[in-house]
Amino acid sequence: MQTSDTDRQDREILELLKDYPVATAEAGFYDRALARALHEGSRRQRNRWVMAGFGSAVAAGLVLWFVAGTFLTTPNLPPPDTSIPGIIMTLEEPRTVNLMFASAAALDRATLTVTLPEGVELAGFPGQREIAWQTSLVEGKNYLPLKLVALTPGGGVVLARLEHEERDRTFRLRIEVS
Repeated sequence: MQTSDTDRQDREILELLKDYPVATAEAGFYDRALARALHEGSRRQRNRWVMAGFGSAVAAGLVLWFVAGTFLTTPNLPPPDTSIPGIIMTLEEPRTVNLMFASAAALDRATLTVTLPEGVELAGFPGQREIAWQTSLVEGKNYLPLKLVALTPGGGVVLARLEHEERDRTFRLRIEVS
């Protein structure tokens, strides 16, 4: 039943529209309309290609920037040597590290030299990367507390070299700075 109502309404609208005058198209109107539609379509198509090219260039630039930022600015460092004991320090936060030297016999006038990596300082010795002094060791365990401060995020290896007469031994401590 509803279909017939819709059909009836459509017929009524068409009857009413017959009473309105319709302008006739002037000569060449359809040719101009088609030409304009083709021109608009080709312009839109050209704009699409330009935007697609621009978008591709931006995407390629971002990929290049990411790759360059990842591979060119990050040095290709070997993994840390896990055979060397290590600690993790916080930037500019002093940390006391106890080095332990075990000696089978007492040693008088042994020379101890501590070499620090770039960006790490020994408290009380600002700007010095190598500190040396003479000391005596007792038989057994000897502890050397070092108060270290990391000034840059690099880290590195602290070397502690113990020399006595004709013998010497070097101890290493790996430092990572977070």
